[in-house]
Amino acid sequence: MNYIFLSALILYLIVFLIIGILDIKKIRSFTDFSVAGKSQSSYAVVMTLLATVVGASTTIGITDTVYKIGFPGIWWLAFGATGLILQSIFLSERVRKINADTLPDLAGRTVGKAAEFLIALIIVVSWVGVIAGQLVAMNSLITFALGKSDRVIFVIVSLIIIAYTTIGGQMSVVRTDKLQLIIILLGVSACLVYLYCFAGGNTTDVVNNIELLNENYTPANLFTQFFVIGGVYFIGPDIMSRNFISKDEITAKKSARISGAVLLVFSLMITLVGMWIRFNVTSEELGASGALMYAVSLLPKSLGVLLVFGLLSAILSSTDTCLINASTIFVKDILKKESVSLVRIAVLVIGGLSLLLAVLGRGDIMSLLTGAYSIYTPGVIFPLTIAILSHGKGGVKKAVWIASVITGGVFGLAGTYFSDFLTSIGVPDILMNYLTLIGMGASLILSLLSVGSNKNTKKDM
Repeated sequence: MNYIFLSALILYLIVFLIIGILDIKKIRSFTDFSVAGKSQSSYAVVMTLLATVVGASTTIGITDTVYKIGFPGIWWLAFGATGLILQSIFLSERVRKINADTLPDLAGRTVGKAAEFLIALIIVVSWVGVIAGQLVAMNSLITFALGKSDRVIFVIVSLIIIAYTTIGGQMSVVRTDKLQLIIILLGVSACLVYLYCFAGGNTTDVVNNIELLNENYTPANLFTQFFVIGGVYFIGPDIMSRNFISKDEITAKKSARISGAVLLVFSLMITLVGMWIRFNVTSEELGASGALMYAVSLLPKSLGVLLVFGLLSAILSSTDTCLINASTIFVKDILKKESVSLVRIAVLVIGGLSLLLAVLGRGDIMSLLTGAYSIYTPGVIFPLTIAILSHGKGGVKKAVWIASVITGGVFGLAGTYFSDFLTSIGVPDILMNYLTLIGMGASLILSLLSVGSNKNTKKDM
């Protein structure tokens, strides 16, 4: 597969660079570069939204999880789909009417400039880990396809991703997402059909072990993931960035609803692939390979190449979206500038830091994403949702609202990065296991207490 993969990879990346170069002519303003002109149709928004959420964690990560814990691994994406559907019901139209450019900008318009800065800081710092996680997954995929680790090729591919994002901005990301999503769906569909219809193997155990909970996935896990993962899909920066590029409120709502429904179907597809591997491949046979990448070796060469590029597309489509969004947030909401040149510089800097983190090997895809989400979710989900729902109805008391964000974020940070220290000083395990949820509960209570007239509060705290 080496020569076929390298040849196809070169062609693939050249196409993306060409798209970025062609899109330069369409960029006439900061709005064009950062939110694709706020003019995208339902078709474009659905395609780019699905391409954004179907990344390394929802392909490679999900199948590895399913291999370890069984069918309950479906809940990650199922909760993601639920989050999108709930967003379409409660938030999509409200958010689009506010006409923000970024999630922190949304916080600024509903709460104030201090809120905008705080949310921006949380996202930019956390999302370096998210981007690094995607690059780590890409490195694993390239290593598998080549049959050996090649850091030079990995770095070159990463730099090309950064380059076309720098050149074309959100315009290029939206256009490349359409192509990437098609390849993703074709690759995973072909793999699923081949495994169940042509590869033979044990499918009886797959059917007999379709269960929503088991000893590896308890109701406590279910409850935690509903909020931690579902919350990111309900009101995450990358998800909401697709709302901001919509041409109007109806488009935003319709796109979230359709994307949620499609994601439910995809969650079943990718879980069934993982289940087939679980009951047909021993851990000794799997070795160090990920479950989905092992599936590549079982497919005919043409389908194997298609699946590899489907996985590569999944990673790239999430990486470029995270990169342009984090960079736009840094410039607009932290530096308080609306400059295309500064966003391009930010893409280079944030992309470079993420690449360095990935090269140093600081964690795998699921640990990096879970770490980022565990900080973002308790600190942002409930406070920002309540601020949006209260907008135009008296608003929120800024001091209490900001306290809710900080409190939730501190709990998430403590549980994710200081668990060993807290355990060593005697914090009970039962509290350690639920620090993220405790943080979410605290931020919910404080943000509810913040609801009320803010007329006597200074505009910019």
